[in-house]
Amino acid sequence: MEITLDKHAINVASIKIKLNEADYQPKVDAKIKEYARKANLKGFRPGKAPISLIKNMYGTSVLVEEINQMLSSSLNDYLKEQEFKVVGDPLPKQENADDIDWKKQKEFEFEYEIGFVENLNIPIDESLKVKNYQIEVGKDEIDEAMENIKKQYGKMTNPEVSQEGDFLYGDLKSEDGSLEKSLSLPIEKMDGRTAKKFIGVEKEAEITFDPSKALKPEDLAELLDVSEEEAKAIEGEHTFIVKNINRTEEATLDQELFDKVLGEGQVSSEEEFLEKIKAIISENYQKETELFTQEELKKVLIEKANVNLPEDFLKEWLTRSNDGKVSEEEVEKEFPAYANHLTWALISNKIAEENEIKAEHEEVVEKTKQMIRENLASSGMAGQMEDNMDLFVNNYLQGKDGQNYMQMLTSVQNDKVLAFVLEKAKVEEEIISTEKFKKLLEN
Repeated sequence: MEITLDKHAINVASIKIKLNEADYQPKVDAKIKEYARKANLKGFRPGKAPISLIKNMYGTSVLVEEINQMLSSSLNDYLKEQEFKVVGDPLPKQENADDIDWKKQKEFEFEYEIGFVENLNIPIDESLKVKNYQIEVGKDEIDEAMENIKKQYGKMTNPEVSQEGDFLYGDLKSEDGSLEKSLSLPIEKMDGRTAKKFIGVEKEAEITFDPSKALKPEDLAELLDVSEEEAKAIEGEHTFIVKNINRTEEATLDQELFDKVLGEGQVSSEEEFLEKIKAIISENYQKETELFTQEELKKVLIEKANVNLPEDFLKEWLTRSNDGKVSEEEVEKEFPAYANHLTWALISNKIAEENEIKAEHEEVVEKTKQMIRENLASSGMAGQMEDNMDLFVNNYLQGKDGQNYMQMLTSVQNDKVLAFVLEKAKVEEEIISTEKFKKLLEN
């Protein structure tokens, strides 16, 4: 067997593998004999069919199978020995395969194209500069949080006359009869002029308005349970008949509310409650700022590493490896995001390898628990599900044939790599307002 490498571009190469009869024939003969021992053919005792007959029946398929296995293992072993990092998978030259005469040829030559990255150099020192933001929670954020809490834990009432902020339940009908639906209209989501029509009304009141002018397309689509395109097509006068008025009376800032929100006995005064809410808001923002800093650090590392990806090769590989499920246009559109993800993976793996950073199984389990707890907390089920946490973790990590485990393993390694780099980089602390931080996220 002869393997040669030809780097015909800065990050693309061709690999040729030449096989002669001595390379593959012993394995082919052994497999034919194995077939003969197991063969049960009409006219012959089990395992006594002539080798020549078995060879005629199965020889070509065995040859193809053995050579393919030999090519795969030899190519993988060869690439592992190289200093460069292969990206994507080797692409066989299809025209060469089509010319093979499996019955007559004794010598074979196969050619593959590979994409690779080499000389990956990532400086881990104070030349890496990144900002770490601390959020200063202002009075507006606390006031908004308090208003939301009072509404969330408030009491639902059904007054006789509507006012601003109410929800009106009733029947919406179009003039031509094409639309008729019972729904709950939020007055606060309507434009100012239309909202006035819904304030100060009683049950059974009939209100005429144009939903397309009164509500944003996304809000109208949600109310009618249709797509935004369908919502945009709705126009003209409609009649709404009020059947009920729903109002949320804000909860009172008392011990009952404190216990409902934070747990029994956590605070005992309005001042303590406000401080606790402020701390929770700060903690939530802190998680966001940490994620933001990590993403900014990734950008700095990607820029510093200046990785030269074989873009044309990767686009062809993505198109071919998806068996026609994605078009070249789709690959072209999604490629920048893929390239960014691949570049970061190369950098993270390089840093981990050079600094012996490894993700341990226990860390994978703990990160998975944290993820599941956060998901359960958003649905208000965290407490009652904690006893079954180990079962949830095992089921998740075993899902998708182990892919979930590998994703979490990669996630843990990335976290450890970023923590390692942050210790070496120059980190500038900056206190900013929530408004400024939101603008940073938008950009």
